[in-house]
Amino acid sequence: MLCRLVIRDFVLVRELELDFLPGFGALTGETGAGKSLLIDALAFVLGERAEAGLIRAGATRAEVTAEFDASSDPAFLAWFAEQAIPLEAGEGVLIRRVLEMGGRSRALINGVPVTLQQVRTVGEWLLDIHGQHAHQSLLRPDAQRQLLDDFGQLQTQAREVATVWREWAAARQLLAEAGKHSGEIAARREVLAWQIKALSELANDAPDWGWQAMGEEQSRLAHAASLIELTQGTVDALGDGDEPLISLVGRLQHRLQEGAVLDARLQAPTDLLAAAGNELSEALTLLRRHLDRFEVDPVRLAEVERRMAAMLEQARKHQVPPAELPALYRSLSDEAEALAESTDVAALEARVKAAAATYAEAAALLTKARTKAAKTLSKGVSETMQELALGGGQCRVALLPVEGEGSAHGNERVEFQITGLAGSDWRPLAKVASGGELSRISLAIQVVTSACTAVPTLIFDEVDVGIGGSVAEVVGRLLAKLGEQRQVLCVTHLAQVAARAGWQWQVSKAKAEGGFQSCVTVLDDAARVQEIARMLGGVEITERTRAHAAEMLQLN
Repeated sequence: MLCRLVIRDFVLVRELELDFLPGFGALTGETGAGKSLLIDALAFVLGERAEAGLIRAGATRAEVTAEFDASSDPAFLAWFAEQAIPLEAGEGVLIRRVLEMGGRSRALINGVPVTLQQVRTVGEWLLDIHGQHAHQSLLRPDAQRQLLDDFGQLQTQAREVATVWREWAAARQLLAEAGKHSGEIAARREVLAWQIKALSELANDAPDWGWQAMGEEQSRLAHAASLIELTQGTVDALGDGDEPLISLVGRLQHRLQEGAVLDARLQAPTDLLAAAGNELSEALTLLRRHLDRFEVDPVRLAEVERRMAAMLEQARKHQVPPAELPALYRSLSDEAEALAESTDVAALEARVKAAAATYAEAAALLTKARTKAAKTLSKGVSETMQELALGGGQCRVALLPVEGEGSAHGNERVEFQITGLAGSDWRPLAKVASGGELSRISLAIQVVTSACTAVPTLIFDEVDVGIGGSVAEVVGRLLAKLGEQRQVLCVTHLAQVAARAGWQWQVSKAKAEGGFQSCVTVLDDAARVQEIARMLGGVEITERTRAHAAEMLQLN
């Protein structure tokens, strides 16, 4: 649940720290006091788009921090592990978002910088906001379909259907283009075949087809005579000449060794000469061995230079460095293979058939699951509508077949239908309900769907607009019932709704620093009586109004 909210310099709020309670809570106050600002702050910290206008006048940035109890959902915990965001067992989730004057914002989860999409993902697990205009979006077909899928927890199946639909559409597109562009494809395949054949003659097992090794070998073979001369001269100087260097070093070391008997300080240079003599002897051995294997081979030189010239020619034709020819060869081969598949009509037809079967199976399973969820949702909403003074009205979540061969959303479109309000026939929701009726139907749907989700915190922002009297009492009772299972916060103007809450806050607006600021007061029992009385009686509050307010709270 939502445990704590800290707001700084957000619209009319200078600084506000709130500790939330479980159960059903009401947020009340005069019109324009800023009750919905708390909802806006929650939406902001959970990733909603923001602009510099949200920063309080005179401030340079706005900041909102929300602390939640961590969800026990295994998927929730696994997501944190995948994103490398620390979340220890028993610890909460701390989300912080800062908005700078220039409009740039940054967000952190448990101290780790994150994207707004990551924040939104976390928010979907933790909190659900039902706005006062939710009934407007409910008229959209895509919103109705999404609501049903969310209610039935069919999001994974819906995504699978969309995926296989795209694969089926892609396969059909390839089949359609196979004949349309067959001439162009054939010409391209012919060019590729020639290019691949020319490159295949240069291929070997080396990663760069031996380009670097050939360069080294060519250099050695081209300068073979001078290298032999250089090596032989060094061998002569070290050990085979008239005055070999190794012999001279040996004599010097022997003489120093005799002196070291008389002066111990000569022992160190003596040892260094001995080591130098050993190194020179090893070098001489390696040089003699190199000479034995060294030969002038004009035939091999010509072969290496021919292969290098061939690679350079191909590199120039394709405008790539010689060392990148292997990668080019693989790329051209892959393209040729893909083109071969794109002209294999039989294979493409088989692919389309397989994709169609996969889609049909996935869509049928989704239809079956939607049918079951639609029946349950229809029953729940219809029963709740009776409690909200919509007697005789019934709701049906209809699954209407789509034209053609299905769609990315399945084989049906979802339509909320109503009967008993403006006639006996089932008609689309948008063509039946009046404004007030639509608001109540929307509330019924929200109550039913919210009770079936796993989101621990539910926020209702003036969803009871246009409702009064006994219906308002029913709304309060429904929200209180939800509060037995979840944390529920409702922004309301109705005393009947607020009286049903387990706890209540009052929002007020006062003039300060040349402007206005909103503040929140936690109401005790006596203050709640006064606030409920205000909501009942308006400007003038009488003892009778207070008594009525106290009675409403006692009946809660």
